[in-house]
Amino acid sequence: MGTSAGGTDDELSMLRARVAALEAGTAQGAPKREHHRLRSFFSGLLVVIGCVLVPLGLVAAWTADLLGDTDRYVQTVTPLASDPDVQAAVANRVTGAVMEHIDLPALLEGVAPDQRPLVEKALGKLGGSLESALASFVHDRAQDVVASPAFETIWTDANRAIHTSLDRALTGDQDGAVKIETDTVSIDLAPVIERVKERLVDSGLTVAAKIPEVHTDFTVLRSDDIGKAKTGFALLQALGVWLPVIAVLCVAGGVLLAVRRRRALVAAALGFAVAAVVLGIALTVFRTVYLNALPATVSPAAAGSVYDTLIRFLRTSVRVCAVLGVLVALVAWLSGPSRPALLARGLWHSGITATRSTADRSGMRLGPVGGFVRRFHTWIVWILVVGAALAFVLWPHPTGWVVIGLALALLFALAVTDFLAAEEPEPESEPEREPAQGPGAGSGPGSGSGPGSGPGAGPAQGPGPTEGTR
Repeated sequence: MGTSAGGTDDELSMLRARVAALEAGTAQGAPKREHHRLRSFFSGLLVVIGCVLVPLGLVAAWTADLLGDTDRYVQTVTPLASDPDVQAAVANRVTGAVMEHIDLPALLEGVAPDQRPLVEKALGKLGGSLESALASFVHDRAQDVVASPAFETIWTDANRAIHTSLDRALTGDQDGAVKIETDTVSIDLAPVIERVKERLVDSGLTVAAKIPEVHTDFTVLRSDDIGKAKTGFALLQALGVWLPVIAVLCVAGGVLLAVRRRRALVAAALGFAVAAVVLGIALTVFRTVYLNALPATVSPAAAGSVYDTLIRFLRTSVRVCAVLGVLVALVAWLSGPSRPALLARGLWHSGITATRSTADRSGMRLGPVGGFVRRFHTWIVWILVVGAALAFVLWPHPTGWVVIGLALALLFALAVTDFLAAEEPEPESEPEREPAQGPGAGSGPGSGSGPGSGPGAGPAQGPGPTEGTR
């Protein structure tokens, strides 16, 4: 009985000690859980802020790049010179401006009386009335001009010359060749009209030489809220590349502050990609709204070409961010403890090991290189990752294909590193041949290894020594 009571007391003491320890752990765990909640909250807040800033950062970088770099702007708008819709719109605009300054009666009066029937007959072959025939003739010359290499030169030189004025127009300054009114940004086509006048004179329409200098506008950008947009353009240009940097720093800070950093990195990278995709969708929706709001005098096809050309590098940035976010999320997920990630890593290492074994069996030896790579494997991997990141950051204007190419190059470099770092198999030693034991094998110096071996051995073994002395 005494022993039983003593055992019960010991058990009670152990239970009390365990309960006390649990209560102490609970009391200490409460502040820790509260600390984790605060970290998670601020981590999520930073990631959300960074993802929200991603579209604004892309637009800010595009604005600063387009308005702050003349060569970049010219590179952006140069393809418009060969765009059929833009050429047709410019030819129509130039034809209308020239026809407003050609007086058909004065044209006929300037022709000798005996030549007037021939002129009327020539114009009549173009079809319709004399005025429509003359308009068709002028339009053909204008179309010839805008389809010639000279127009591309005029277009490029004009845009290079007016880049500063476009910058001023979009940021609020009214000086320069580019005019901004209540809702329109337009470019003067006077140089094109001068070329058309020369073509008309060369074609025999000498009265075109008397046309005074004509200024007409080609609409580059039209928006009912352009006055409000000027402030936004000025602000975005001022922020420039700093806004994307702030967005990335917010996302990185949120990941570093998170309790589960790998999970936070996956979520942040996917949020980064989704934010970029949202901007791409917004650009597509705004294109439809913008074209539907244009007046009837503006060619929707030409306006669409101008819009697509101006934002094409912004669309490229959207694709880059989307691809980069997905790749980072994929890499972070593959480095995790989930079963699919473990399976993928196992397949990777199995493939590397099998390749290394095949190379070793073929006689390939790495010598000191393998040992060096094994010793500094971690450092080499980080150097490769940082090198790929620097290549992306320093690339002048990366595209989605550049991101994929860098990722594949990094993957190949990591595969080579793991191949070099794999352990070399130990050389196989030849097994010692053990003598086969036969029924009549002996163990002395003269014994053989088989039934009939040994000096003087015959088909059957003779009697032993005792028997021979008999």
